[in-house]
This record gives sequence, structure tokens and C-alpha cells, in this order.
Amino acid sequence: MNNQHRDIVIIGAGVTGLTLAHHLHKKNKSFLVLEKADRPGGVINTQKKADFIYESGPNSGVIGQPEVVALFDELGESITLEKGNDLVKIRYILKNGEWHAIPSNPILAVTTPLFTLKDKFKVLGEPFRSPGNNPDESLADMVKRRLGKSFLDYAIDPFILGVYAGDPSMLIPRYALPKLYNLEQNYGSFIKGAMKKHKEPKTDLEKRTDRAVFSFDGGLSSLTDALFQSAGTQNFLFGAQDTVVSPSENGTYTISFSTAEGKQVISANKVVTTTGSIGLQSLLPFIEEHQMADLTNLKYARVVEIALGFDKWQGCPIEGFGGLIPHKEKRDLLGVLFMSSLFKNRAPEGGALFSVFMGGIRNESLCDLDDKELLSVLEREFKDIMKLPDFNPQLIDIKRYSHAIPQYAINTGDRLDAIEKVQNQFPGLIIAGNLRDGIGMADRIKQATLIAKEL
Repeated sequence: MNNQHRDIVIIGAGVTGLTLAHHLHKKNKSFLVLEKADRPGGVINTQKKADFIYESGPNSGVIGQPEVVALFDELGESITLEKGNDLVKIRYILKNGEWHAIPSNPILAVTTPLFTLKDKFKVLGEPFRSPGNNPDESLADMVKRRLGKSFLDYAIDPFILGVYAGDPSMLIPRYALPKLYNLEQNYGSFIKGAMKKHKEPKTDLEKRTDRAVFSFDGGLSSLTDALFQSAGTQNFLFGAQDTVVSPSENGTYTISFSTAEGKQVISANKVVTTTGSIGLQSLLPFIEEHQMADLTNLKYARVVEIALGFDKWQGCPIEGFGGLIPHKEKRDLLGVLFMSSLFKNRAPEGGALFSVFMGGIRNESLCDLDDKELLSVLEREFKDIMKLPDFNPQLIDIKRYSHAIPQYAINTGDRLDAIEKVQNQFPGLIIAGNLRDGIGMADRIKQATLIAKEL
């Protein structure tokens, strides 16, 4: 490996790196993907134990970008897409210890106990309110201004807990939820904007971008495995530790790293980092201190994810996507996903599989509990909200993530400016990953597709 040269080196074999590698291989580009783990996929990792198939990491994706549709088309028969069934539309919010379905039509919106009567009337006036003029307004302030505080507490806050494990008062919509922000800015209203966007002409790919919740037969690892194969397994090197990138005088880059065989050195014309802000300082030591401070100004939510499997389910009915728990309820769970309700063959007949989340930006101390303490909290909360007489799961798998989900806060603009300046200063260096362009699987696929076109 020493002194080998590639046109492009990609750091990281998560969804971003794999998708980028897939596109580069299609164009017969010379590239190498360096991954510190011993497998591709990053945080996506489907597990199989007994009769349960579960995820330790992301549980599903959303077909939210045309690039996702195009990628699935290209992978063809190497993947078997599974969209969430009709129950995916049923989503619950916990209020006063009881689950309430999020309203799916105007009649239910009027009768739901989730929102105050005052705010139900306020929604009627939402299309007629003026757009906000503060680009750095927090999501919490935007929602209170347009919809009212009860919508913030029992709709947006739990949604943000489910997506970001975050705090709406910290997130800035133009970075964290740009589609929502642009509805107000471009159309003057969430409601009017959504209606007008729905009527706008769409390409064939856009028409198929249906925002369906998806997984695959066998779990999400089926996608990363297929991408690994389609990108050419010979183009990957696993177990690459202590990777350091250095610019050379001739305009290329030198990449050094260690493997079980010892220290390795290669060169490349271009380098793409897909690690997010994690490890950038040691990976790119040549970047000036003040620029690196802006590149790594990203706070990540700490999250504990617990897979729970029951051979025989005896709790409340679990028809739906799952339930989210508003911060206002002061519970020690963020939410519960009903995985065996959404996708086939995830639990034995008559059983149930759940993904339970704890921690997040406003309750990080839970992440410091040991397994025994965590399970004590979990049993207390889960039995109560799921109306379960006895807590005797056949599957318990605890995963802790110290850098689970990036928070796009007020300093996001500084980070984006720093990325642009560094990339201009060092041609051929591309800083990608979840420190920009969104946090979802669809965002990662879109980002990688655009970078591939650029390369």
C-alpha cells in the first residue's frame, strides 16, 4: 500500500462514503475508502438475535429526496425495499400518561386534547400571518408565533425529540428544518406553502419522492451491504486507524494511517471527509486553529437506544409508527418506536419489537447511568406508558451514542462559512458528513450524490 496513488480518497464508509463510492465506481474513477471500523455501514448495523431483527443505530429512513429514489433504482434487485405499512401514518404523543394520536384530519384536530382551544383557533389564522424577518429565529419562537405554545409543546417539541433528540429553543429552522423555513419565507405560510408546493409541477423522480418511511428486507444493513458491493469491495480498506491528511507542495495530499500491518502512506489528488466534525482536528491538523474551532463548533446529542423484544406482547395495542414523549411530560424516555408494527418479520408471531430512546440534549445525565440503573428506569417508564403488567423481554440490547445527532444551532452559519473558506484555501479537499446539509439518511445520500457530480 505504501506510496500508492489514487485520484480520490474518501474518509469513512458510512452512508455518505458508500453512496459517493457507488457513484465514483460507476464512472470508473480511481478511489479508495478508508474506514477505521472492520465493516462498512457506519452507525447502520442490523442485528439478528433469536427471532428478532433489529437495528442498533438508525431504525428507518424517509424517501425525502429524489436522489434516494434514483439510488434505489440503480441498486435494483440487490435490495428489496420495504416501505412502512399504512400504520406508519398513526403516530402518538403522550399527554398525562396516555397516548393520543396526532390528528390526521381537521375534525380530529378540533377534538384532540393535545392542543388548547385558543391555539386551535390560532391555526385558522396561520395562513394570514406575516412571515418572520429574523433569519436566526429559534424553532420554538417560530412555532409559538405562528401556531401557539400548545402546538410547540405537544407537536413540534416531541417531533424534534424524535428527529434531533434536541431542544426547539436551540435549533434554527433555516439550518435544522430548511423546508419548513422556506415555506414561510417563500409562500408566507406553512399551510399555504404546503398546498402550493403540492400543486407545483414535478419531475418523475420528484413524484416518486413520497416521504414514505422505508427499510429493507433484512434491515437497513441490506442497503449498506449493497452499496459496498456496487462500489467495488477492492476499493475499501478497513481497520485504518490514526488517519492524518497533509497537503503536499505539488497540490496533492498525503494520507497516513495505521493498520494491523503497520503504518501506511498513500497520496491522492482529492480527499473527501465524511466523518462530520468528529475527529476533524486530528484528521486535518494543517487547518488553522480558529478555522478548526468553527468547523467543530457542533454539539451532538447523547442518546441511549435500547432494543426490546417480547415473544408474547401483553401491553397496549401497538398499531402505529410509535409514540413520542414531550419534554413537558417530564418522563425519562424520549420515545418508543413500534418496529414490529411497521415492518415484516421483525418479531415472532404474537410478539413485539420496540426501539426505545433515552437521553437527548435536555436529559443527558441518563446516559451516564450504568446498565442496571438504565434498565430500572426503563422498566418503570415502559410498563407505565405501554400498560404492561410484567416486564420480561426476551431481547434487551443497549447501545450508547456519545455523538448521536448533530444540533444545527445558532453557530451553524459560522461552521458553513468555515467549510467554504477551508475548501477554497485547499482545492481538492471536501468536508462532508452530518456537520452540514442535514442529518437524515436522505440528506446523506443527496450530499454524496452532489459531491460525486462535482468530482
